Amino acid sequence: MLAPDVFTHVFPCLNEAQLANLGADLAFVARTGDLLTLSGELGAGKTTLARSIIHTLMDGAQEEIPSPTFTLVQTYTTPRMGVAHFDLYRLGAPEELDELGLDLALTEGIALVEWPERAESFLPHDRLEVRIDDPDEGTDTGRDDTAHDDVNGEYENASRRVTLTGFGAWASRLHRFIAMRALVYGNGGESDAAISPRQIRYLQGDASARRYGRIYAGTQCEAILMDAPRQPDGPVIRNGLPYSRIAHLAEDVRPFVAVADALRAVGATVPRIRAQDLANGFLIIDDLGDRVFGAEVLAGTADQATLWRAATDVLLALHAAPPPRTLPVAGDGEHELPRYDGTAMAIETELITDWFWPAVKGAPIDDAARAQFVALWRDVIAELEKIPPAWVLRDYHSPNLLWLPEREGVARVGLIDFQDAMCGPAAYDLVSLLQDARVDVPAELETELLDYYCNASAGREGFDRERFAFSYAALGAQRNTKIVGIFARLAKRDNKPGYLRHIPRLWQYLERDLAHPALEPLRHWYDAHFPAELRGAISG
Repeated sequence: MLAPDVFTHVFPCLNEAQLANLGADLAFVARTGDLLTLSGELGAGKTTLARSIIHTLMDGAQEEIPSPTFTLVQTYTTPRMGVAHFDLYRLGAPEELDELGLDLALTEGIALVEWPERAESFLPHDRLEVRIDDPDEGTDTGRDDTAHDDVNGEYENASRRVTLTGFGAWASRLHRFIAMRALVYGNGGESDAAISPRQIRYLQGDASARRYGRIYAGTQCEAILMDAPRQPDGPVIRNGLPYSRIAHLAEDVRPFVAVADALRAVGATVPRIRAQDLANGFLIIDDLGDRVFGAEVLAGTADQATLWRAATDVLLALHAAPPPRTLPVAGDGEHELPRYDGTAMAIETELITDWFWPAVKGAPIDDAARAQFVALWRDVIAELEKIPPAWVLRDYHSPNLLWLPEREGVARVGLIDFQDAMCGPAAYDLVSLLQDARVDVPAELETELLDYYCNASAGREGFDRERFAFSYAALGAQRNTKIVGIFARLAKRDNKPGYLRHIPRLWQYLERDLAHPALEPLRHWYDAHFPAELRGAISG
């Protein structure tokens, strides 16, 4: 019986193309720190598999991938991560592995290790072992040590038995990997299903643990694979709850399924869900294309005012009626749409004091300054909680909006990344759009579209323009405060300094927001504790 942190899966009969396809799928799920060991007889296909993984990570570039037979290690730089390909066949002693730089390789990317038996006791426990055998020989681990011709002798026979064993964290990851292949290829992801020409190609990841891939049949993209593993609760930070629970962040894919159906019902363009594995966190969804708002504007291929007005029209349609609080989840009960309450708003503002403050000041915030910050925000949030609820998609901004000009009306804007949706003040998504964290929105365009939204909403029951102007400024300040903290955290904790370049833009938005008369006490606090010279002071 296998230990709890060990999981094994066998593909009983893979041909060369199927083995390469397996390598491409392993490249899709790979992440920095991964160790994959490749074992088998001479000519079994170890280098074939390694080359497939490396070529896939290089976005299919046909660069020569030599076997590291004599150099012992060959390194590559790819768009996603570094790759170190080790061949330990000629390793003189296990201790020499340290000199080859395995530890460094795992901090910069992934390591592929052929002939791991030569230094097994020096390998980390967390790893994926790949064993490639002749299907008629089972799992015999005998080998001929008198020759080494794994390059020229590969695939002397037509098929291979491939055994994957995950140790440590890889045990659960391997279980999900098999579930992913089962959803994409059918038939449990076994070898006969891999005869299909389908292939998963990495599309993108984001600031979360989610990743996306395009599913191709030949050269034609069929759909998008959404890989969103259920997230464990983080440490308890307040009232016995972790941050994710307080801030109402989605922990699995069920909210995405529920919200997608609800948004489609009110006329929004969202990806249709073609297949789902809710337990393992996989969805196959429609591909809405590549015309992401931010990329379109930066490339000059679309007019920003046209795109942003179309997205404002979508919000007007969504805000015509309050959202339902209970949403059905196709195939799995119901999802309760969370209320964007004061506790969630408050904990988000504190990201700036928890992460940006120490990053620019070199020490944690003092108790007096924190207490004043919390008290000032408490008064503002108390007013925001009085506002009737509307849809809050939460991340309604350029990375998550796609331009579909061939469609009409509000259908021209495709929506993604809405799994954290809530019900709360209507101004939240509008300020998210008009104060985009990643793309400059000119103040003139912001004012024009804010007026456009307010004029179009004037006849809506309960709409108060003055109150809306306050909520727009207050929620803009709240959201931008949160994002400044998040970007500082991504740089410090997650080693993602690329987000820091957006912080000056966020401070410009904050200055606009804090100019509202009702936010004057907050503005004084920000000016006193984050003077101009500190507002872009984090370096990557």
